[in-house]
Amino acid sequence: MLEKGLNKVYFAIQNTSTMIYKSLILSICLFISVNSLNAQRVAVVDINNILENLSDYQAAQNEIDGVSAKWRQEISQEYDKIKSMYNKYQAEQVLLSEEVKVEREDEIMAKEKEVRDLQKRRFGPEGDLFRKRQELVSPIQDQVFTAIEEYAKIKGYDIIFDKAGAAGLLYANDEFDKTEEIKRELGIR
Repeated sequence: MLEKGLNKVYFAIQNTSTMIYKSLILSICLFISVNSLNAQRVAVVDINNILENLSDYQAAQNEIDGVSAKWRQEISQEYDKIKSMYNKYQAEQVLLSEEVKVEREDEIMAKEKEVRDLQKRRFGPEGDLFRKRQELVSPIQDQVFTAIEEYAKIKGYDIIFDKAGAAGLLYANDEFDKTEEIKRELGIR
């Protein structure tokens, strides 16, 4: 009799384990199917490859390279003038009075500052080269980004990343932007 009772308990435990196992499998299948219905479609694009193959972009880059080379040459010539001024000063230094020495040194330093300022104006973070690049390249980049956005909408992509990594996220469906919800959670208006 004890043996029959143990068998009943054993079968009850075994049935419960089987039921839990089946429930677990069913839950996993349900979770996977629900998530696959809500899965985002993601794509990768190499922006550099696209841009390098656009003739307008190549022409803009060539123009930027030409302007940059011209400006570098201009600055180099100015530094050569400073070097010449300094060499002349070094050669004549022993013959000059203290007052004239100070005057020449000030003149050399002023010219050097002028050239550094020119270099900064041409090649600085907000300099002429940056503005020239914005003027020539930005419209082409905007055209590419618009094409990517249209492609994403037509093909049903939710997110598109830049393969080269320079731009990072190129397109994201507005549905995935949770900025406003987070701001509300933080009490930001």
